[in-house]
Amino acid sequence: MEKENIRVDYRRKPEWLKIKLPRGFRTSQVVGLLNEKHLHTICSSGMCPNRAECWGNGTATFMIGGNICTRNCKFCNVTTGRPLPLDEREIEEITASIKQLGLRHVVITSVDRDDLPDLGANHWARMIRRLKKECPGVTMEVLIPDFQGREELLDIVINEKPEIISHNLETVRRLTPEVRTWATYDNSLKVLRYIASKGVRTKSGIMLGLGETREEILQTMDDLLANGCEVMTIGQYLQPAKTNYPLQDYIHPDVFAEYGRIGREKGFRHIESSPMVRSSYHAERHIK
Repeated sequence: MEKENIRVDYRRKPEWLKIKLPRGFRTSQVVGLLNEKHLHTICSSGMCPNRAECWGNGTATFMIGGNICTRNCKFCNVTTGRPLPLDEREIEEITASIKQLGLRHVVITSVDRDDLPDLGANHWARMIRRLKKECPGVTMEVLIPDFQGREELLDIVINEKPEIISHNLETVRRLTPEVRTWATYDNSLKVLRYIASKGVRTKSGIMLGLGETREEILQTMDDLLANGCEVMTIGQYLQPAKTNYPLQDYIHPDVFAEYGRIGREKGFRHIESSPMVRSSYHAERHIK
C-alpha cells in the first residue's frame, strides 16, 4: 500500500482513469433503443465509464421509478426533485428492450421514491415478476434503495426471488452523514443483514476518494461481512460536477488491487476492486 494517492482538480484525471468513449454497433443499438423507448439506465444517468463494455457483454442496468429522486445525495448525478407518478409502461418497455437486445444478465435499480406510501416496493415486485415471466433464462440483480429500513417493504422484493439483492453503503461510517441524504450507515447494514437472513445472496459497494482512511475501509469490509454480505465492489469516486461532494483523492490501481486481495482473504465470495469499478460492473459474475 505504498502508492501515493493523487490530489488534483476533479476534472484532471490521471492516466489510469482515461477511457475510450462508448462506440460501436452494440453501443449504438442500446442507445438508440433507450432513446426510442424513453427508458432510463443508471449507465447513462450516472455517467458510468463502463457502459460500452457492459453493453457489449450483454449486461445493462435499467432504472425504474422514473429518473427523478426524492433524495439529494452529494455524490450522485441523478436529478433531485418531485418525481412524476409511476408509469406502468416502464415495466413493459424494459422487458421488451431486454428481449430485443438479447441480454443475458440484467441489473435493475431505482431512484428513491420516498413520496410513495410503499416507497415503490410494489412497483419493484411487478418489474421482477414480469421479467421472470417474459425473459426466462435471464439472470437478475436488483440494486435497491433502503426502503427506510422497513422490513415489510423489503419482503415484497425478497419474495420475488431475484438472484442477487444489492444495497450500497457508498462510503465509510464517518463520511456517510456528509455524503448521503437520509440514509444512515447502520440502517444500510440492517437492510443487508435482513436480506441475508432470508437466504438471498447479498451485495454492497463503496467508493474511494472521498477522504476515507485505510482503517475505515477495512472496518467497512468487516462490517459488511458481519452482516451477511457476500459480494463487494470498490471503485473510484468521480465527482460528476462542481456542485457534488468534492473529490479528495485519486486512488492508485495498485491500492485497489490490494484492497481486493484483502477482501478475498477476509472472506468475500466475490470482490471487484479497481478504479473503474461501479456497483454493476461484471455483475453477471456475481451470481456464480
